[in-house]
Amino acid sequence: MSTTSSAALKTPVLDSYLPSLLNQISEQGGYIFVSMATQAASGDTHAAEAAKEMAWEQLHCGPWHSVVPIWRDAYSIACLHVAKNHYTSGEFKLALRALDMGLIMGGLTLRDDLNSCIEEVNSALRRKYFIDNGEERRKGEWCNDYELMEVLELLPVKSLSCKTVGKKRSLSLEGFLQEHFASGSPVIISDSMTHWPATDRWNDMNYLKKIAGFRTVPVEVGKNYLCADWKQELITFSEFLERIQSNNRSSAETTYLAQHQLFDQACILLYKWIKELKQDIVIPDYCFAGGGEIRSLNAWFGPPGTVTPLHHDPHHNILAQVVGKKYIRLYPASLSEELYPHTESMLSNSSQVDLDNIDEKEFPGVSNLEFVDCILEEGEMLYIPPKWWHYVRSLTTSFSVSFWWSEATNSAEDC
Repeated sequence: MSTTSSAALKTPVLDSYLPSLLNQISEQGGYIFVSMATQAASGDTHAAEAAKEMAWEQLHCGPWHSVVPIWRDAYSIACLHVAKNHYTSGEFKLALRALDMGLIMGGLTLRDDLNSCIEEVNSALRRKYFIDNGEERRKGEWCNDYELMEVLELLPVKSLSCKTVGKKRSLSLEGFLQEHFASGSPVIISDSMTHWPATDRWNDMNYLKKIAGFRTVPVEVGKNYLCADWKQELITFSEFLERIQSNNRSSAETTYLAQHQLFDQACILLYKWIKELKQDIVIPDYCFAGGGEIRSLNAWFGPPGTVTPLHHDPHHNILAQVVGKKYIRLYPASLSEELYPHTESMLSNSSQVDLDNIDEKEFPGVSNLEFVDCILEEGEMLYIPPKWWHYVRSLTTSFSVSFWWSEATNSAEDC
C-alpha cells in the first residue's frame, strides 16, 4: 500500500536545461516525444510513461554506439518525470527503479539530478522498511568455506601444482614500485585491507540489503560471457542476493554481478550510486604508482563456481578480495599468441581456449605453457600487470573489487 509524499523531488539541472534539451530532441525529429515530455512536466503520469517508452525505442533501434546522444538524455528526462510522479504518490520502489534505469541507460547531462533524487528516494525507502517498522536485523554471514581436495577436481588441469604467485605482508609502496610495478610481476599483498569497513560489513547480507537492496543492477546469467546461453538481466540488488543464496544450495543457473561499476560510474553505463558501499572501501596507495589516474572501480559478486574466462585487461589492476575466496591463474603478456585470442575486435582480449575443458587438437601446446596461480584469500589483494592473461573462479560466495589505473603516459586512454 502506497502513501502520498508531500515533498517533491528536486531536479534543478532538468529545470534549467529542459528547453534546450527539448529543442535538440525536436531537431532529431522527436516532436511527439517533446509533446509528451512537456505534458509530463506538468504532472501527466501517462505522458511521462509514454515519453519513456518512446525514448526506450530510440535506444534500441540499432547498435548502442549508433544511438544519437540526445536520445539518451531524452530517456533520462522521461525517467525523472516518471520517478517524480511515483515519488509524489508514495510509490518509492517504482520511483527508484525509474531513476536507476535513467542512470544505466541515460545520458550524462542529467546525472546530478538522477543521483540526488536516488539519494532522496533510497533514504525514504530505508526509513520506511528498516526504521519505521522497527525491524531488528540480525547479522547474516553467508559465505561458506570449501574443501581444497574437492575444489581441485573442478579447477583447470595442473592447478596449484606449478609456480604460485608470491605473497608479501603489508608491502610498502616503495617495495611495490621497485619489486613489482617496474618489472610488471604479479604479487599478493596481505594485511593491507584490515582498516576497510567492508571486510566486516560485506559479510553481512542484511547490511547489503539495507544499504542497496532496492537498487536496480545489471547482472550476468550463465557460465560466462563467451557461452551461447549467457545473458544479462536488470534486477534489484535484493533479488540478486536471494539468487546467490539459491545458487549456494543449487548449481542450476549462475547469476553474477560482474565488472559492474557499483560505486562510481562516469562513462555510458557508468554511474555514481550506492555511495554508502563506496565509503566501506579505500583506494589502495599502490593504485597511484606511475603517476597516472584511477580508470574504474569494478565490483565482482557471485556464488561459488562463477568463472571469468581467460582474458587480459589494458590497465594496472589491484583485485581486492573482500568476501570469500577465488582461484586465479595468470599467464604473462608475452604468451598472447600462444593463448589464441579471438579474432573479433570485441573479444580480442579474450582467449578462445576454455581452460576448464582444453581442446588439445584445436589448441596444441596450451597445456604446456608456463603460468602462475593462487588462491586469493579473504582480505588479500592481487596485483595483475597490464595485458597479463587471467582466469578466475570463485571458490565460495565472493565479493571482490578491482581497481584499474593507468600510468601518466597513457592516462588519456578511454576507460
